[in-house]
Amino acid sequence: MKFSLVFLFILMLSYGCSNSSGTADKNAVETAPATPVVNYSVKSFFPHDTSLFTEGFLIHEGKLFESTGSPDDRPQARSLIGVVDLATGKLDVKAELDKSKYFGEGIVFLNGKLYQLTYTNQVGFIYDSKSFKQLGTFSYANKQGWSLTTNGGELIMSDGTSQLTFLDTLALKPIKKLTVTENGLPLEKLNELEYINGFIYANIWLTNFIVKIDPSNGRVVGKLDLASLAFEAKNKNPTADVLNGIAYDSVEDKIYVTGKLWPNIYEITFPH
Repeated sequence: MKFSLVFLFILMLSYGCSNSSGTADKNAVETAPATPVVNYSVKSFFPHDTSLFTEGFLIHEGKLFESTGSPDDRPQARSLIGVVDLATGKLDVKAELDKSKYFGEGIVFLNGKLYQLTYTNQVGFIYDSKSFKQLGTFSYANKQGWSLTTNGGELIMSDGTSQLTFLDTLALKPIKKLTVTENGLPLEKLNELEYINGFIYANIWLTNFIVKIDPSNGRVVGKLDLASLAFEAKNKNPTADVLNGIAYDSVEDKIYVTGKLWPNIYEITFPH
């Protein structure tokens, strides 16, 4: 009988500890902090050529540049780099890739050069930033190339995974990789990138979200939901594809966003 009472006491103690732990774990899950919402407003909008399958989007020397891809199911699409005329939405083409060989992806300017990724060729192109004459190529081990931005000293590359690759500007080789996480979990499908005031902003492919990333640790510290703009784009052009493109004019402090085959470019404002 004494043995039974001791056993019963141990069993109850064990159950209590287990139940307490389970409740704590449940509460921990329930109270996990949500990603802070970054509120924005639309200041203006401009026309955008609906034949442009947007891959890269940025401001350089006061001009809005766009690079595009050429998917097989979009016969009108071309892999271009050019300057967008905000009055008409048309692209003044500066460079074009052979779409039978390459699918153009993201671009970035740095130190007098323009860099461009390709989707699955594991090769990038280097152009003179003034003449747009091709200067050379570079290779990368990432299975795919999606987007580029820069912190002013390095190139930062996305490849559709949860990792960002930092490249040096001389050998164009990886310096480090940064895993991006949201609430402790890797965030996949990082797409078009923009560096704004010490943070990396990334479109998340197949969603209407742009996330704000702390480059010191890879954590997502904010999120913009542009579903209303995507909805409007689809209403105006039923063939409009996903949100993709964020460009920052650091001189004028203006931010522009668009998407693949969208009929508009939007100037938006939010705390940054």
